[in-house]
Parts: sequence; structure tokens; C-alpha cells
Amino acid sequence: MEHDFTTLPARRGTGSSKWESMLEDNPCVASDVVPLSVADMEFLTPEPIKAALHRLIDSTSLGYTDPTEDFFDACIAWQERRHGWTPERSWIVTSPGVVPALYTAVTAFTKPGDGVIVQPPVYYPFFRAVEQTGRTLVENPLLRDGTTWTFDLEGLSEIIRTEHPKAIIISSPHNPVGRVWSEEELRGLLAVCDEGGLTILCDEIHDDLIMPGHTHTTLLKLATPEQASRIVVCTACSKTFSLAGVQCSAIFIPSDDLRKRFLGAYSAQGHFQLNAFAYPALIAAYNECEDWLDELIDVIWGNYLRLRERLDGRLGGLRVHPLEGTYLPWADFSAWGMPADVREAFLHEHAQLYLDSGAVFGEGGEAFERFNIACPAWVLDAALDRLEAAYGSEAFELARQGSDAS
Repeated sequence: MEHDFTTLPARRGTGSSKWESMLEDNPCVASDVVPLSVADMEFLTPEPIKAALHRLIDSTSLGYTDPTEDFFDACIAWQERRHGWTPERSWIVTSPGVVPALYTAVTAFTKPGDGVIVQPPVYYPFFRAVEQTGRTLVENPLLRDGTTWTFDLEGLSEIIRTEHPKAIIISSPHNPVGRVWSEEELRGLLAVCDEGGLTILCDEIHDDLIMPGHTHTTLLKLATPEQASRIVVCTACSKTFSLAGVQCSAIFIPSDDLRKRFLGAYSAQGHFQLNAFAYPALIAAYNECEDWLDELIDVIWGNYLRLRERLDGRLGGLRVHPLEGTYLPWADFSAWGMPADVREAFLHEHAQLYLDSGAVFGEGGEAFERFNIACPAWVLDAALDRLEAAYGSEAFELARQGSDAS
């Protein structure tokens, strides 16, 4: 392997969100415990990106900075190479992140009180982007058949006819259930959304993290010109290369009208430019780190197979759902029979295992845990060792008995 996916970065005490959250919960957590929660990676930053940031610091000042043509070229070429479609340069607007872009889009394209659809279980900031902007949350839960999750298109059609929502937020690939939607599924979604003229806000932040045997299709590749005029696709280099801290997203908005409204809402929030590090980081990532990404996917897939081998059907009947995209396997803990809060307390205290509780992702997620396996294999093995030991302990039986009693 050409790149280093075995060294653990030193993140304790650096302000890392997931590390600080773990330490706040348990200041005495063992020094070798690594949280497997918030979706950033426990891998070293690719060398070309570090080199690009050093060049910036060494050669110029850190004043107000706008995107260059190299930035736009890198965004377009990446979509062409990795995803087989060619966006226009004029469609691209920047945002410090996909979540801020979703808040901006909801504000720009709907009015207070308007209905906005989300499809739980799903990334929890979707709910906040609706509720914290004064819109009405409308839920259309995914359908589950065993370990398979799909869109509920009949339910969506009924909601459109009866509640007249104005927009829908889509996760593609889906976080947390790990689906990479097929072209057929996406075409079906587009057709139903046409019924109500819905504006579609599509979060494609995990679009590069596709597991073997699957292919991501951007919604804009399938859309007709009329459909594209109501679509916003949100991408970023942040998940792909673990660059959330440089705050750089590329948002594709084909409609001149929607783009103007988005930029108006963006500036009304006091946003104008990204930080100076964002642009060279993205350019280096997209232009020089494709081989790093290819190796990363192999590492993630290997970790998923390790997780599935050690957990699926074991430890009382846990089930690891198929991982088609993202680095966030979705594991069903319903066999334990514990409420989510009891399960979380047990995992934290007795396994020193810090995951993301499925309960935060809304309806359908209560019995699940989301693992972040973007870490060295030895880190994952150590976490699973602790889980196995905790499952075999007296504390587990006491926790389960307490759940039964309640």
C-alpha cells in the first residue's frame, strides 16, 4: 500500500469535536480509546493537501480570498472523472459546508410555515435545517425490508397531494443506512417530486465513498432540464478527504433563479467567502489525491468486512446492514432489547465504545448504532474487542434485566 492508513493522528486535546465529546462524557476514558462516532476520519491528511497548504502559508498572506478558475476547473473535472457528468461552471457556488448550504437553501426557496420533507432515519441536521428556519417538518420515513431500505414513493405521493410541501431534502448516498440509490430509484423519486413541483435539495456529500459493486449517480445526471431547474446538489471534499475543518463545499445549482435566491440568502446571513485554506485544499484533493481515495476505499471495505465478520449474527444476534456507500455501517442492536439511552450508557461505561446512537437519526433508527470505520484496522479491532468483552460481562445482563423490568 502506497499511502499510510495505519498511523493514528494525534487528535486528543486538539479541539476535535468527536474526541472532546467523548472526553466530556468520560474524562477518565482510557488513553487508547478512539471514538467511532462523528463522521470524520482517523487517518493522516494526504501529503499533497498538506503541501498545498504549506505553499499557501509560505508564499502569500491570508487575506480575503475568492475562488480561482483552478478551483472551478478542479470541481468540474472531478465530477467528470468520478461521476460521469459535466456541470457548468456557472452552476457552482461555494459554502463553508453542506449543512450551512441546506439551511441557506431552505431559507431561500421556502417561506416560514412551508412544509419541507425529510426521510428518516436520516442525518439529523436535516431536521434542524427545517425546524430552526421556521418551516414545517414533514416526515416520509424510508421503508425497511429486513436489511434493505428504500424510498416510500407511495407515501411521498400521498404527502404531496394532501400536505402540499414545497421542498424535500434527500441523502444520496444515504447517511446513515448506507444505501447507494439506483438509477431506477432516483428516477422514481424525480417523477413523484414532479407531481408537486418540489424543490429538491440533494446532499451528495458521500458521493465519492462508494463501495465495490456499486455506482453513485448524481441526481442532476438523470434530471430533465425542467427537473434540474428545481434541484440543488450539495457536494464537498470534506468527507472524501477528511477536510471538514477547512470548510469547503461546492454546491451545484443549474437554475439562474434558484442560484440568485441562494446567493441572496447566503449574503443575508453574513457569508461572502470561504477561508483561504479551503480553495487550495480542494484543488490539491481533487487534482492530486485520487490514488489516495482509491486506496482509502479498499481500507474502508476491508474494515467493513471485519466488522461484519465479528458482529453480524453474533453478540446476541446483532445485524450489520449492507454498506453500499459512506464509511458509516449501520448496525441493528434490537436483539439486545435495550432502550437507546440504556444501550448508550452501557456502551460508554462498559465497552468505552463511542458510536452515534441511531435514535438521533429519527424514526426507524432507535434500535441502531452507526459505526465510523474510517480508522486504522487495529483501532477497529480494539473497539470490537472491548465490545465483545462488555457483552460477556455481568454488567450486560444487569442492563438487559433492567430494561426488561422497565
